[in-house]
Amino acid sequence: MTIELKMPALSPTMEKGTLAKWLVKKGDSVRSGDLIAEIETDKATMEFEAVDEGIIAEILIEEGTDDVAVGTVIARLAEEGEQVDVAFEAAQSESLLATAEPAPAPLTAPAPVMDTPAQISEPISIDDNAKASPLAKRIAAAEGISLSSIAGSGPNGRIVKADLGLSAARSNTIASTAQPTASAPAYEPPADVPHETIKLSSMRKTIARRLTESKQNVPHFYLTVRCQLDALLKQRGELNEGLASRGVKLSVNDMLIKALALAMTEVPDVNVQFGGDQLYRFDRVDISMAVAIDGGLITPVIRDVGALSLSAVATQSKSLAEKARTGKLMPEDYQGGTASISNLGMFGIDEMFPVINPPQALIMGIGAGIEQPWKIDGKIGLATILAATASFDHRAIDGSTAAQFMAAFRDLIENPLRMLA
Repeated sequence: MTIELKMPALSPTMEKGTLAKWLVKKGDSVRSGDLIAEIETDKATMEFEAVDEGIIAEILIEEGTDDVAVGTVIARLAEEGEQVDVAFEAAQSESLLATAEPAPAPLTAPAPVMDTPAQISEPISIDDNAKASPLAKRIAAAEGISLSSIAGSGPNGRIVKADLGLSAARSNTIASTAQPTASAPAYEPPADVPHETIKLSSMRKTIARRLTESKQNVPHFYLTVRCQLDALLKQRGELNEGLASRGVKLSVNDMLIKALALAMTEVPDVNVQFGGDQLYRFDRVDISMAVAIDGGLITPVIRDVGALSLSAVATQSKSLAEKARTGKLMPEDYQGGTASISNLGMFGIDEMFPVINPPQALIMGIGAGIEQPWKIDGKIGLATILAATASFDHRAIDGSTAAQFMAAFRDLIENPLRMLA
């Protein structure tokens, strides 16, 4: 009996991935738990384990293939001792492909949604009073679907795309035409300059797409505070002396993460997310921590930071950063987060203005602590000053609220004993 190995869904939202590398070849024996391939998603590269035992009879998808849909048969496994007729299997595969449901043909007039935005003859009417996601409203308007008779399966009964009863292909086609997004032009390199062409990984493509969408769709505004860091550095040294016996070492970044969470707790109106026709305000603070890895950036999440001790923050941040750099993050390690922090201080960067990580509404950018003249107890002296700049989604957070939050963050940095309360 031949067993089909299919492209796995490595996270609840994964729809496709890159088959980065095969760890087995045709004829190899595998057992349950053996690693057989590396799958690259938009977040990380993960290892695909065998569930069944047998012999690799056929590899159908070559390594390096992009955009392999979840559920696609990528290889076949024969039971031990079974002789596999590869030609028969290939023919069977072709037969299955031939009888599979054909892909939907491109939409042409007079269908409700045309091939290009310029061909839409009448404006789409969107029911703004319906309790539905913006995407569901656009698709419903394009298809002429009444939302009043649909029961929503989203949060608090909200109607989402899946509730409209359309095929995934149809929904995606309508979504892409109902609200087209401008794409940046792709320029050819100068003809007379020697260069190397590097294929973008799924992660780099996703970073490019998401950050472009963020700057196009999210109205950013920025606030900067300059914090005197000397008290925090002194407090960190004292705490590390006491934690040394437990094998825990606090970094400055650990204390900044804690300060960020406490400031968001003090000013809860920044712990929010814009939701189209509604606003979500969160009851706990989950901080996405930017970690640079080969090929890009990933943001593992420390959950409920406000309730954690500094030593717990240090332990979790170190563990997550190590898992990120070794490609061992699981989907639950990087999904979610209510705000982000990105620290380039260790690279000697004075100040940074980070791009919001959608759908979050806040990201804190941290520069280096720089010794400079500062007013201390009424006199001019030298102090270590850190510039912290936060980017806010102006749809969800007002300037005065953001200013209160930044003041709370600075006060926690300059009075670090408050983090121990």
